[in-house]
Amino acid sequence: MAVVPAPSASRWPALAWAPAVARGAHPGADPGADPGRRAWAEIDLDAVSDSVDVICRRAGDAAVMAVVKADGYGHGAVPCAHAALRAGASWLGVAFVEEAAELRASGISAPVLVLVEPATGALEEAAALDCDVAVGSMRSLGEAEAVGRTRGQPTRVHLKTDTGLSRGGAVDDDWPQLCAAAAAAVADRTVDVVGVWSHLACADRPDHPSVAAQLSSYRVALDIAHRAGLRPTVRHLGSSGAALAIPAAHFDLVRAGISVYGLSPGPAVGTSASLGLRPAMSLRARIAMTKRVPAGTAIGYGHRYSTAAETTLALVPLGYADGVPRAASGVGEVLVAGRRRTIVGTVSMDQVVVEVGDDEVAAGDEAVVFGSGERGEPTADEWGRAIGTIGYEVVTRIGARVPRVYTATRR
Repeated sequence: MAVVPAPSASRWPALAWAPAVARGAHPGADPGADPGRRAWAEIDLDAVSDSVDVICRRAGDAAVMAVVKADGYGHGAVPCAHAALRAGASWLGVAFVEEAAELRASGISAPVLVLVEPATGALEEAAALDCDVAVGSMRSLGEAEAVGRTRGQPTRVHLKTDTGLSRGGAVDDDWPQLCAAAAAAVADRTVDVVGVWSHLACADRPDHPSVAAQLSSYRVALDIAHRAGLRPTVRHLGSSGAALAIPAAHFDLVRAGISVYGLSPGPAVGTSASLGLRPAMSLRARIAMTKRVPAGTAIGYGHRYSTAAETTLALVPLGYADGVPRAASGVGEVLVAGRRRTIVGTVSMDQVVVEVGDDEVAAGDEAVVFGSGERGEPTADEWGRAIGTIGYEVVTRIGARVPRVYTATRR
């Protein structure tokens, strides 16, 4: 197992990062071997590649876009993008232009789509980075035309139609006008309409009636675009849930987000294990100290919890500043000494406390907040259910002061 250090702009040459950073690592290396590391998020890049391979097989003839926005859902955009491309993804998706810039700076040349309609001025930067951009309004289309005219080459756009998510994209009444204006821009060679796309509201619930309704609305939008003279080569509607469970929504491309990182998009689609996905992130820390306390000892801010008997407390140096939500107080579980322990007392900014009873636990021992579940630790999805949210938020909110440590056996 090669231990892959986190990327930096100066160390990641074009498409050659894995061999370069793996040099000098040795099989069986322990990512947590540094005794001075208080906490870390271990990212298994093989799990990313394996999950993308599953998605590619489920997608059939459709191409796969690996969505690496929000720093790869907290996993690290650059290393995960490389792992996804190696496994068969042919597109990358980001939310904002600055995220695209990070990918290009690492040497990635694969097609990149900026999914959120760029703010005024950002579209020019996206075009300079050779990225495609989402356009769902006359304002953005006009800016795309202006950029194409200035650059002397068409701006690559994906027209977005709002089929029912009511977020980005043109509504039904505005769609014909947008398509007609886009067709005129194509004729003027200022714009290239590469794609027409939309986004499902309930892809995580394949049987939800909105799915069929949005599929129908999308097909109508495609027909309107075709009658306007547009010939998009990339039609895309489906995200992770659709990629895995709604074949009718595959079209030319599927946009895989959370599934790239081994997490299920929702219980109605299946668990990670049943889908063949492997969660890539595990959040770990070293026990900072232990102490023996008597029965009736109140713990943490607000004294929300008191011990029922004499016991040992273990301090885990991760808190809400690291992304462990305060809502996990009294409900979040952590694996310590082979057993799950519920956080006792209030989650603090920098630490949490677990009660380990009479078990042998010492400073320096490892605590696993969440991971793949293969060793009995909680998963990110379990954490999400415990605090009333989703696994997406759990992994994405892990903060920058928690270093990412990358492991891989394949290049």
